[in-house]
Amino acid sequence: MKWYTGRIDPFWGTKHRDLEYRRGRYNNLKDLETWEQLGLKLNAAGGDVYDMKNIMPEWANPFFTLFKGINVGISFFRMNTGDILPTHQDTYEVYRKVNNIIDPSTINRAIIFLEDWRPGHIFEIAGSPITSWKAGDYVVWNYDVAHMAANLGIQPRYTMQITFTNV
Repeated sequence: MKWYTGRIDPFWGTKHRDLEYRRGRYNNLKDLETWEQLGLKLNAAGGDVYDMKNIMPEWANPFFTLFKGINVGISFFRMNTGDILPTHQDTYEVYRKVNNIIDPSTINRAIIFLEDWRPGHIFEIAGSPITSWKAGDYVVWNYDVAHMAANLGIQPRYTMQITFTNV
């Protein structure tokens, strides 16, 4: 498996909108440098985040057992108009440090779309665009799969990210 899609029944309503998001910081300096060399001026963020530095709300507990894995970490993301993360591969730097993982090939990542797709919301995985998603649709990929995300629309784009290690 390099990547696959699936679906769960949404159980969260709009609770994810009420989280205290903070401006995230994309941590792969090599990617940032490449993007700047290509003429892209990013604010080094790509969106707002509510991550493992925060206490997760009780309503989010079912996310921790959604996929078979250990060392499960979850984060919520809000991309506002103009937020973009060009094609990249995740480094899992914080996740690897927190869980003492040396070999990244054991890591998987998933995103769950928390709301229905809206015009201008973009996700691409391994060169394949995904649009017209419904709340509860998800994409899971191996640690080294390139992907990108953007919000060129006028409404926020909400996703939830789950990172886990193979059992």
